[in-house]
Amino acid sequence: MLTNLESLTEENLKLGLMELADRDRDFARILDIFGHPPIWSREAGFPTLLNIILEQQVSLASARAVFNRLCGTIVPLTPENFLTLNDVQLKEIGLSRQKTVYSRALASAITTGQLELTQLETLDEAIIRTELKRIKGIGDWTVDIYLLMALKRPDVFPKGDLALAIALQKIKGWTVRPTPDELEAIAETWRPWRAVAARILWHYYLEHRKNIIHSNPI
Repeated sequence: MLTNLESLTEENLKLGLMELADRDRDFARILDIFGHPPIWSREAGFPTLLNIILEQQVSLASARAVFNRLCGTIVPLTPENFLTLNDVQLKEIGLSRQKTVYSRALASAITTGQLELTQLETLDEAIIRTELKRIKGIGDWTVDIYLLMALKRPDVFPKGDLALAIALQKIKGWTVRPTPDELEAIAETWRPWRAVAARILWHYYLEHRKNIIHSNPI
């Protein structure tokens, strides 16, 4: 039995996909049409967590542009090097005042020893969540994405993710988009593969958008 301390691999991702397809015919249909989703992983550590903070409430493309400028300016992108930039420099790179505060809080927590990201990797999800949420600007969505993408935990579900809510509404044909609490309740039926279910929904969301763009060129 897979535990939530184990990492998602290509092998157990396939197992999770098969189990979810057996439980939900809409998931099975998505997999038949679009194929299996990528495992979508990121390297654990400061740069990835900083990038997820940048992704809060903005498009992935916008966040990626700012992150790429950061990586081009701060080499290597470490907490210590990040803290050498002042507000003006960070604003020129594209960080808002709020994201500057949050990013500095994360960098400071690591440099002062308040947060040890490497040590968190082998701990229980509840402990990781508690430790990360001590940092200003880090809430459940940020923790969920870090657990799901960087630590590749198999049973994490970011209930506050808008793309997941939109995708589920579309594949189920609902007239109303599920709220985060409703999404969380629905996701309970996907245990212990909630992170795999999230990948299926993201896969559908991205492929559906791609098809819309291709069929409606600007």
